Amino acid sequence: MSENDPGVASIGENPTRLWGLTMAQRTARIGRAAGLPVDASAQASDACLLTNNDFAWDPAWLRHLATQPGMVVTLGGIAVLGHARDADEASVLRAAMDGGPVLGSGTALSVVSYESGPTIENKALRKRETPFLGALRPDTVRSLERASYFGAYKGVTDLLTKYLWPEWALVLTRIAARFGISPNQVTFVGGSLCILATVLFAFGYYWTGMAAGLGFMVLDTVDGKLARCTITSSKWGNVADHGLDLVHPPFWWWFWATGLSYWGLAYDTATFWWVQGAIQGGYLLQRLIEGVFMRRNGMMHIHVWRRFDSRFRLITARRNPNMVILFVSMLFARPDLGLIAVAVWTVVSCAVHAVPVVQAMAAPKPLTSWLSEQGT
Repeated sequence: MSENDPGVASIGENPTRLWGLTMAQRTARIGRAAGLPVDASAQASDACLLTNNDFAWDPAWLRHLATQPGMVVTLGGIAVLGHARDADEASVLRAAMDGGPVLGSGTALSVVSYESGPTIENKALRKRETPFLGALRPDTVRSLERASYFGAYKGVTDLLTKYLWPEWALVLTRIAARFGISPNQVTFVGGSLCILATVLFAFGYYWTGMAAGLGFMVLDTVDGKLARCTITSSKWGNVADHGLDLVHPPFWWWFWATGLSYWGLAYDTATFWWVQGAIQGGYLLQRLIEGVFMRRNGMMHIHVWRRFDSRFRLITARRNPNMVILFVSMLFARPDLGLIAVAVWTVVSCAVHAVPVVQAMAAPKPLTSWLSEQGT
């Protein structure tokens, strides 16, 4: 935050709440999360970001407008968000948001109609879209919460997270928000289920372990969505969430292998070590490949470079796709073959991931994500 950053202020009164927050409270949280000063005095400053409390909108809009001085986003001709460059523009925007005249084409402000479908690239969530925006009234709360929730989803992720449990996690996110449960509390419960699954795998209780793992994987979605929807993300919360995501998979695959002895399907020593070598080594190598790609290409993620890379992320050898493989193997009561299949798929995934790294070295710089080319 610097003294040159525009202040953020919300205009009007609206008692209707989104995720338990009034728009004034939500706007203040969004502004602070973006590193912008939030103060009622911003309404009178030379450069400021003004928001209309009669409307709810995705946090991406405020971050985008902070980089677009003079831009106003309207819905139905009504000013919803605007970046005033001086006190005169701020006065015009305040009047328009407070029930005054509709902004016309004669204004010096750059008016962008939401109905025209403007798109924004969200690098953190690996997608380009038109973020949600709508009138906030008691009858629109549920639809706006739904839009807010799905707006917090990564555009590039695995097939289970993208297609199977969004609806489950939405219900749990609403319950957590209603009862004031924090994202960190959700992470704690999920982490406990993760540890329980590890212990169950170690003793060959695969079905029970997968049930506990499923609970963890769904809650792993809930904590992030809850944090984004209620604007309560924190540094340590992110560390705990992502740290757990990074650390636990190798333990699951290791103890899945040791649990085979309870089924009379234990690997011989040579098979055990090549399976673990492929899975554990492949997991580390795949993460290393992704890190090298990001470091060499301006922190752009490997899975957003080309359309194929994004599609492959759906099934690449990460925890969730691997659990699908193991689930199928359990249908045939062959958890041993399932883990071998995971090992083979991990090696294949590493090979597929290595190709973009080599291709990127020969490609013209800077690289451009295919997502940034979708829309304007």
